[in-house]
Parts: sequence; structure tokens; C-alpha cells
Amino acid sequence: MTIMIPAWENGTLKPVEKLDAHVRGLKHKAVSVFVMNRGRVLIQRRALGKYHTPGLWANTCCTHPEWDEDPTDCAVRRLDEELGIKGLYPSHRDEIEYRADVGGGLIEHEVVQVYIADAPNDLKVVPNPDEVMETRWVDFYDLTADVARHPAQYTPWLRIYLQDHTTAIFGDLLRAV
Repeated sequence: MTIMIPAWENGTLKPVEKLDAHVRGLKHKAVSVFVMNRGRVLIQRRALGKYHTPGLWANTCCTHPEWDEDPTDCAVRRLDEELGIKGLYPSHRDEIEYRADVGGGLIEHEVVQVYIADAPNDLKVVPNPDEVMETRWVDFYDLTADVARHPAQYTPWLRIYLQDHTTAIFGDLLRAV
């Protein structure tokens, strides 16, 4: 199945095949979600069948919106598709642009709408095995320390978010814990 994502080519936003956008390093739209519960973050380990960064730990979910899809709707859709999470309504935190080598000659050059969702203690998580091989809840500060100690176990975008954008994404949430 060919997946088309919104990407900028020659300064114009248009639908581009997802793999082609990554091969060519085209800037494209993306969405990332962090599900939180009392200072803990739900992270996922990407399925081994993913075409880039398989087996690495990432934020709760991330994806590319469909053409003309609202980013918030996309975030809700992917929480369900990747993790079987229903009933959470993420709030927008920031827009972040980054460019990172994700291995295999592929580049992520994303303009990301970043969201946070507050989870109840009894949140049901049912990972889609085509997308996610494992999930775990981790204390935010333990996560940042582990990413610093073992960066190769984490996706480039999670490392970038935690290194360069912690205050914009998590600032007031962490003060409240």
C-alpha cells in the first residue's frame, strides 16, 4: 500500500509517497503524542518490521497526517491504530522542526505538531504488533537520564525532543508533579 504524506517539494506542499520523502529528506508534516500520567510517560518500542528505527524506543506515538487531515484528529487516530488507546484527547504543545538521519540512507525532516494527553490510572493499552513490540510507563526524569546514558536505544526524534524541547513540551506539567 502506498502512503502519501504532506511534504514540501520545491517550496510547495503536496502529497508525496512516504518512503520517497524519507529517501530524499523532504520536509514533511508529522504528529507526535506523549501520553502522561503523574510524571510518567508511556513510551513504545517500535516493531521490528518498521522500515526505519525498528526496535528503538520512542514517544507514545508518532505519525504523518493524511493529506488535509487535522493534526489533532491524526493524533487521536494514531493513538487508537498503534496502541488501541481510545477516549484521550491530546492538547497541542508546540510545533517543532527537526532533521535527523534515521539510518539506512533515510532522513526525517519533519515539521511536527507535538501533543500531550493526560491518561487515567486505568488506561487500557493494546499495542498493534505491526507497529509496536512493547510499551512501558517510565518516570520522565528516569527517561531523560536513560536517553542520555543509552542514546542508541532511542529514536533520534525522542532524543531531540528531550534534549532541545523539554520546556516547550513538558514545562508546566513537570512543575505540577
